[in-house]
Amino acid sequence: MKKTYQITQAGRNELEAELADLKGRRGEIADKIAEAREYGDLSENAEYDSAREEQGLVETRIAEIEDILQNAEEIKSGANHTVCLGSRVAIEANGKTMEYSVVGPVEADPISGKISDESPLGAALMGKSVGETATITTPKGETVYTVKSIA
Repeated sequence: MKKTYQITQAGRNELEAELADLKGRRGEIADKIAEAREYGDLSENAEYDSAREEQGLVETRIAEIEDILQNAEEIKSGANHTVCLGSRVAIEANGKTMEYSVVGPVEADPISGKISDESPLGAALMGKSVGETATITTPKGETVYTVKSIA
């Protein structure tokens, strides 16, 4: 059974741009490999090893992105009164207000304000309405988050 990935349209666009960039780097990497081969003995050729490693990383990421895009299900965000995938939610804890978009694990990037629905905070917020609270237990203790708005 294939895994389905939940992504937003913006997430799809980011992945497609990254895929195009990575495919564009293939020629550059092939040139590095060809140049390194000219140096002679491949068994002790650091440039060759480095170029082959880079090629492997790029090809792995290309395959990963292609799999995600082929098995992606787009998150439709709409008028919803509870937190769900695609929601933009403002929460408050300890007098501090934060805003996050709830996305699938593929797109999650907490630094950019995108939390996964599978993360502790994302999972606790799912299904909550404005005014409801979610409690997260961390090594520092419990933190209570109050849902301020949902968009």
